Order: sequence, then structure tokens, then C-alpha cells
Amino acid sequence: MNKHFETEAIRNQTERTQFSEHSTPLYLTSSFVFDDAEDMRASFAEEKQRNLYSRFTNPNTTEFTNKIVQMEGAEAGYAFATGMSAIFSTFAALLNAGDHVVSCRSVFGSTHSMFTKFLPKWNIKTSYFKVDEVELVESLIQENTKILYIETPTNPAVDILDLELIGKIAKKHNLIFIVDNCFATPYIQQPIKFGADLVIHSATKLIDGQGRVLGGVTVGNKELMREIYLFARNTGPAMSPFNAWVLSKSLETLAIRVEKHCENALKVAQFLEGNENVQLVKYPFLKSHPQYNVAKNQMKLGGNIVAFEIKGGIEAGRKFLNNIKMCSLSANLGDTRTIVTHPSSTTHGRLSEEDRLEVGITNGLVRVSVGLENVTDIITDLEQALNV
Repeated sequence: MNKHFETEAIRNQTERTQFSEHSTPLYLTSSFVFDDAEDMRASFAEEKQRNLYSRFTNPNTTEFTNKIVQMEGAEAGYAFATGMSAIFSTFAALLNAGDHVVSCRSVFGSTHSMFTKFLPKWNIKTSYFKVDEVELVESLIQENTKILYIETPTNPAVDILDLELIGKIAKKHNLIFIVDNCFATPYIQQPIKFGADLVIHSATKLIDGQGRVLGGVTVGNKELMREIYLFARNTGPAMSPFNAWVLSKSLETLAIRVEKHCENALKVAQFLEGNENVQLVKYPFLKSHPQYNVAKNQMKLGGNIVAFEIKGGIEAGRKFLNNIKMCSLSANLGDTRTIVTHPSSTTHGRLSEEDRLEVGITNGLVRVSVGLENVTDIITDLEQALNV
């Protein structure tokens, strides 16, 4: 029987052991034993599907990965130590020297650094298009282009890219379409439905939801995932069993947590839009958002991230941050606690000012990761910091 998202998140578990436990145990083991020489040979030859070594697979990482695979409607997946190890390993596994990538310019700062500082070491180049220039994507595609990559919603400006439109472009040109789905989570958005071949998450964010552990995961087409698995198996960016155990338990409450995050975030966005000290608010489910209709088509909810511009530029931004009392000042997001971040001096601080402005990261831009506190308390803190 087909079960609903919430039910699968809770009931999709590893097989019970002889101890008949109700909750999946933690498998803190680096390796696994074999019955005899033939069992060992056949296992390493992959004639048997079983755990060999926790750098390859582990019951906890397998359970976590299988849940994300099911949630995203994917065929296979692999869990990584961090979101960035998932991104780098995915690209490193699929690209060869001389290949080319087309990417939206609005990507996470470390992803941008990978494109501009590290992949060029292997003669892999990237061409960028802006969020409002999707019509230019086809003009950027070259004979050696292999991957089309986007984030949506983008970090930190919360822009929305049309998954269906870009998916059709990727298919037309036989490109691997990869989507960073971190801000949305599989509860809000499933890019594979719109043509994505692979989906990547930083599980550190909303998937964990409580600011405890690091993790990343890539899921999607089984042939592509086979290449990624072989790369990861040999290079070692695997997620730890403990983190996988924590994250798998986190997925059991993902739906209910995300619903409340989004409810709070919409109310915060509406408050900010009416505040006289704020000149711009970006939230996907505000009708004022430039891509509101696209967001409503491909997203179940608007997410928990609100971006806004304070009147008065960088000095007003500093004053606002220094006046925050309850909300946390941190570079993380997706926590139970509301977090206020100044992207130009933190997450995107290594980018040049020109590069930041290209993707809408002005000196006064503030990103709010709206948490699960009572929304009145969140708004009260933001209001007093804006009005001091």
C-alpha cells in the first residue's frame, strides 16, 4: 500500500534485529564480518548486497539515504559527511577534465568557490546565468557542457527558478540536471518531478532541524548515483553512522516541523513588508515576490527563509544585528531557533563585492531563518531591533 509522506518518514526503517527493538539502533561499527572466504570474496565482488565497511555503507546511513530517496521520488542515493562534500563529490564523480558546467549565478558561496577556484584546476569551467536571465541558458551551452546546475530557492536572496522550464532545456541538450533542494526540503519540493536527474541536500539544515550534526546527501538516477557511489567509496566523504542515526530520526518530524517553520516565516515576511524601516522583502509565498507564480506551481509551502533589505545600508544593518536580543546571530539555518545572518560578511563574505551584487547580496541584506518559537516573540524581537 502507498503510504503518505509523514508515514513513510516514520515507518521506513531497517529490519529489526533479534532483539526486536522498536526504534532503529545505532550501529557504531567500522566494519562487518563474513562467514567464510567465499562469503567475503562474493561480498567484495558485489555479488551480494551487504555491508562491508562503514565508509561504503552502514545500516544507519542506508536507512537515512533510503528515506530521502523515497521522499524525493529517486532511484538511489548516497549520504555524505556534509552538504559541500555531497556537492563536490557529485561533480567530481561525473565531470572529466575539459568538461563544462552551466549554473545559476545565485549559488552558495562555497559552491561558487568550487566552480571558480577548484574545478578550474582540472580545466573544468563554469558559465553563469542570472536568476532573471533563464532565456540565456541555451546560449551558454557548449559542445563540452555536461551539467546544468541550480539552487531554488536560492541562498540567500530567496529567488525562485522554474524547475520545469530548466528541466526541459537540460533534456533537450542531453545535460545532467542537478538541483540543490536544501532550502525547500523534499517535503516542500521534489525537483525530480520537474526533470531533475539528481537532487542534493545539506542535511545540516532543515533535515536535521535542530543545529546538531553535519550531513549531506545526493539522490537521483541510479546510473549516475552508481558513479557517485564508486567515487565516494574510494575517496572517503561518507556520513558517520551516528550522524545518519540522528538525521534519520529527524526525518520522522520533518513534515510537522516544516509546516510550522513556513507558517511562522510567512507571518514574519508579512510583518517586515509593512515595517517602515524595511525597503524590500523576499519570500516565495508573498505575492510581491517576482517569481510568486512559479513558486506556487512547484512548491507546497514557502520555506523558512526570509530575506530583507534594511533602509540605511550597511550601518543600519550593523545596528539591527547589534540590537537583536532573542534571535541568534549565526551563519547556520534551518534550526528550531530563529537565526539572523548578514550574508555579505559571513556566508558570502569571500565573494568580491561585484560578485555579491550580481546575485542581489547588498550590504544591507539580512537573511532570517525563521524558527519554531512563538511567532509573536520572533516578530517582537525583529521589530525592536529595527525600530531602535
